[in-house]
Amino acid sequence: MRISIVTLGTQGDVQPYVALGLGLKGAGHEINLVTHDNFKTFITGRGLGFSALAIDPRAMLEDEQDHLWQNGVSSTLRSIANMARVAEPLAKQLVLDCWRACKTADVIMCSVTGSLIGYHIAEKLGVPFYPAYLQNVFRTRAYPSMLAPIMPLGSGYNWLSYNMVDHLVWRFIRPYTNQVRQEILGLAPLSSTFPLDYIWQQRQPHLLGFSSAVLPKPPEWGDWAHLTGYWFLDQSDGWQPPADLVDFLESGPAPISVGFGSLHIGDPEAATKLVVEALARTKQRGILLTGWGGLRQTHLPDNVFQIEAIPHDWLFPRVAAVIHHGGAGTTAAGLRAGVPNIVIPHFTDQPFWGQRVAQLGVGPRPIPRSALSSARLAAAIQVAVHDPAMRVRAVALGRKLQAEDGVARAVEIFQHNSAQPIAIQSRSPRLLTLRRALGTRSR
Repeated sequence: MRISIVTLGTQGDVQPYVALGLGLKGAGHEINLVTHDNFKTFITGRGLGFSALAIDPRAMLEDEQDHLWQNGVSSTLRSIANMARVAEPLAKQLVLDCWRACKTADVIMCSVTGSLIGYHIAEKLGVPFYPAYLQNVFRTRAYPSMLAPIMPLGSGYNWLSYNMVDHLVWRFIRPYTNQVRQEILGLAPLSSTFPLDYIWQQRQPHLLGFSSAVLPKPPEWGDWAHLTGYWFLDQSDGWQPPADLVDFLESGPAPISVGFGSLHIGDPEAATKLVVEALARTKQRGILLTGWGGLRQTHLPDNVFQIEAIPHDWLFPRVAAVIHHGGAGTTAAGLRAGVPNIVIPHFTDQPFWGQRVAQLGVGPRPIPRSALSSARLAAAIQVAVHDPAMRVRAVALGRKLQAEDGVARAVEIFQHNSAQPIAIQSRSPRLLTLRRALGTRSR
C-alpha cells in the first residue's frame, strides 16, 4: 500500500512520523513523507520516500508576525488570528505541493497540521484519510483543548473549549481554505463544520501518538481512538556523540539540559544570560541546546556546555533535569528519560503539556515565557533537583514509557483497519466526504 504521510512544522513535528513511517515500511508499505524541504536529508537518509512542501518552517518562525505571536500574545483569539495571517499567503502553494505529492497515494495519513491540507487532497482523490496525531484535538470533559486557555472551570469548560477553538480556527482559515478547494482541487466549498470536528463526529479511526500513562483515554472516546504510545525515533547503533560533550558529562555531576527546540526567541543572548544566572544561583552545571535561535552566547562559564542539538534519547537520561518549551516531542523524550521536566511554555499546545507534567508530579509548575526570570527558574531547578518524591515519580513514569512500543502498536492497528473495505459518502453533488475510512460503522 502506498501511504503518504503529511506533516508541517519543526523537527518535533516531523521526527515522530519518520519513526512511524519506518514501522509502516517494515510492514511492507511504501512510504512517502510529505513535509518541508529542510528535512529531506533527514528523511531520505532513513530510507523513506520524500516530497517537499515549498515552505521553510524556520523562516516562518522568524517571521515578524509569528515572532510576536510567540512572545506574549494576550489571548487565544489573537494567537489563532496571527497564525492564520501567516498561513494565508502560503495556502495555495501548500495545497499544490501536497496535491502533486499525493496523487498516487492509496492512503493519506496526516498530523494535526497536515490534516488542514491532507483532508482535502484525500477527498479529491477519494482515498482514505487517516488521522495520526501527536496531540488530542477531539473533545472530552477530562481535558481542555490544547489551544484553549487553561482555566480551573471544570468539565463543562473543558467540553466547550473544543467548540470555541474549532470555531475560531475555522473562522480564520475557512475563506482561503474554500478558495483553494475550488480553484485548485475543483471541490465545493465547505460549510460551517470544521473538518477535524467532522472527523470526530464520524468516529473515524485514528492513531494518537502519546501514552495513556501521560494522558489517560477519556470515556468520551470509543474504540475508534487508539492511544498507541509515543513514536520515538532513536539513534542508530553506529551514532557517536561529540567527544567534548562526553568529556563534559564525565567531568562532574549530572548537568541540567536547557533548550527551546526550534523556537525563535527575540533576544537569544538575554535568554541565555537568564538561564546561566539561574544555573549559577543553584550551583548546577548546564548543557545549552541552542536550536534554531532560542539560546546563543559565545562566552560561557566552564560549567556550562553549548551545542546546537544532540539526540534527546541519548542526552536526556544522562542529565539531572530537562528544561524545555513543552513541545509534544520534547516532552515525550523528557518523560521517557525518567528525569524531572521543567517546562517554559510559549504557545499552542505547550502550556497544556507543561500543566500535564506538573499534574503528574514529575516536574514543577510550568513557568510561562512571559513570566520567566532567573529567580523563578532557579526555584524550579531547586525543586526538580532536590525533591526526592518527584524524582521517584519521574523514574517510574520513565520506565512505563520505556516499556511501550508506540510504533509497533500503531502499525498493528493500521494493519487491522486497512484490511477493511473503504466507504466514502457524498454530502453534496461535488463534495465527497470520508464517512468511515477503513470501513468501520457509524454509531
